[in-house]
Parts: sequence; structure tokens; C-alpha cells
Amino acid sequence: MAGFGPRAYGRVSMRSGARTPEELETLFEDAFVVRDRMALVALFEDAAVLGAGRLEAQGGEAIASLAGELWERELTYLADPHRVVQAGSSALVLAAHGINVVHRGGDGTWRYLISLLTLESDSKENR
Repeated sequence: MAGFGPRAYGRVSMRSGARTPEELETLFEDAFVVRDRMALVALFEDAAVLGAGRLEAQGGEAIASLAGELWERELTYLADPHRVVQAGSSALVLAAHGINVVHRGGDGTWRYLISLLTLESDSKENR
């Protein structure tokens, strides 16, 4: 099917990984939009944590499962990083719909350590 599989962004694809924290955000959005569990999990460190509202998952299998739950609820993630603060091989990404701690691995690609997403339904529930 056209439109699925690894997509190129300049010279970066989902398979080659992110060269910057901002690229990681874009790849995360793309994996979420096309509902690609494998691509999504590849963007996280092995023991990483994904939080979405009151839900939390740690590790690849749990993150894939949580993503599936979010997709069943028709929720998605749109990358909109407002600020990136980088210190060496770590960075804090403040986005419109999340706060993320990312790390550059020995292979030079950036991956999530902690990703806390704010969902539209959370805002309404917490009022």
C-alpha cells in the first residue's frame, strides 16, 4: 500500500532513527499516525516509560500495548516541540502535548527515555 512503511524526511527515515530531538518528535508523530507499533517502540530505549494521562507503560511490549489502547480510543500525537534544552547526550523536549526526556545513544540516534503525553480527554477529566 502506498504511504506505509519507512518514510523519508530529508535523508532520515523511521528505520535510520533521529539525528536530533526534533526529528525524534517527527518520527514519533509519524509512527503514531500510521499506527506502526514496531516503528514506535524502536524510538524508545529498552527500559523507557510512556505515560498518557493516567496510563503508564515501561518497556517495548508495554509501550506497544499502550499505543494500541490509545489508537483504539482514536487518540494520536502531533509533534509540536516548543523548546528543546540539550545537555550533552540528553535533552528535555517541551511540546504542546507532552514533556519528553530523550537520549542520544552510542549509535548517534536519539531515543525516548521518558515520554509523558497530555491527551485532550485528560484536560477535561482533570477540570
